Amino acid sequence: MTLLTDSEQQQVAAAITEVERETDAELVTVLAAASDDYSYIPLLWAGVIALLVPGAINYFTGSLGADWLLVVQWVTFILLCLLFRFPDVGHHLVPKAVRFWRASNMARRQFLEQDLHHTQGGVGMLIFVSEAEHYVEILVDQGIADKVSDGVWEEIVGTFTNQVRSGDTLAGFLGCIESCGQHLREQLPATREKNELPNHLVLIPKRS
Repeated sequence: MTLLTDSEQQQVAAAITEVERETDAELVTVLAAASDDYSYIPLLWAGVIALLVPGAINYFTGSLGADWLLVVQWVTFILLCLLFRFPDVGHHLVPKAVRFWRASNMARRQFLEQDLHHTQGGVGMLIFVSEAEHYVEILVDQGIADKVSDGVWEEIVGTFTNQVRSGDTLAGFLGCIESCGQHLREQLPATREKNELPNHLVLIPKRS
């Protein structure tokens, strides 16, 4: 999956540069194809079904001996593992809470890995997107949190999430950056020249 083309990435970088000219805040954008491969969950479902269904059939009908019960369980497990490898099938086996929990964890790791907690004045902002989970989060350091309430970012995140869900990630990034910039210009206007962190979009491809 191509997360964003080179041209689209340059548009995101240009939008960040434009906002940072008028605010002390440092913005970093991260786009991940997925926050996990969740391979363990389809295997867990296959194992549970392979144990329960043949056993239940044998319990109620008594038609399977011990040897055949084991064979049916193994065959069921193998077939389900193959079936659940299809993304359209396996995706629905992962609970939404698990997907959002993994995406949230990745967002927080990226906040630290991109050094957003080391900016002068604590003015780092992360705009994080995980496409597979349709997950968007904005994380800010204390210098921004003291000036702008979380409710402001929640509204922006809601709009961006809908755009990611509809496949319009680029427009979502550009709109999100501009909306964040409006609040940052008002609350944290530029007082110095700085560029502590890179403006390019950080891409995290899907693990093979």
